[in-house]
Amino acid sequence: MIRVFIVDDHPIVREGLRSLISHQPDMILVGEANDGDKAISLATTLNPDVLVIDLRMPGLDGLGILRKIQTLTPVPSCLVLSNYNEPNYVIAAIEAGARGFLLKHSAYTTILDAIRAITRGEYVISPNLVGVLFTNVAEFQRERLRQVLANDESALHILKALADGATTIEIGAMLHMSEVTVKRRIQELIKLLGVRNRTQLVAEAVRRGWV
Repeated sequence: MIRVFIVDDHPIVREGLRSLISHQPDMILVGEANDGDKAISLATTLNPDVLVIDLRMPGLDGLGILRKIQTLTPVPSCLVLSNYNEPNYVIAAIEAGARGFLLKHSAYTTILDAIRAITRGEYVISPNLVGVLFTNVAEFQRERLRQVLANDESALHILKALADGATTIEIGAMLHMSEVTVKRRIQELIKLLGVRNRTQLVAEAVRRGWV
């Protein structure tokens, strides 16, 4: 039996979810709250398996609940139900510990399937958010790369030296680094750019116009 706890400041939303869950043979509603502080207090004693959380609420908001709920043992799975589809809300919720993010106009069957899925350790997101989320993540990665290279001149020097065929020993001598440090920095760049080896690293640097 999946123990569900609802956190939403809108009575109509809570009523709808309460009715929905009451008709499921594998679910039971163990509690509900209309604000974040009350939710944390009750969840500590009621031990729900799943929290269904709104993001915008008075007092402690949904993100605050997500962060605080991670301190419970065991940590309940959290499904966000929100009217807000901006990528920053979705990413912030996932970073704070949410296993699912659905828009409130989602079909009841979708919400129920999501509750069951996150209890199995799966992740769920509204289909119409996937494209926006991927676009935002791609832009985040590009911005991260720009910041890394803008604030780390040595990274560009290493890439240019590799493109010129320099060895790690030669690069270390040029940049006054140990060979171990140069190798570590190269591995960091390989991971950052999502390539497999130095050859691909140089090719990617050339493609991006860095060397």
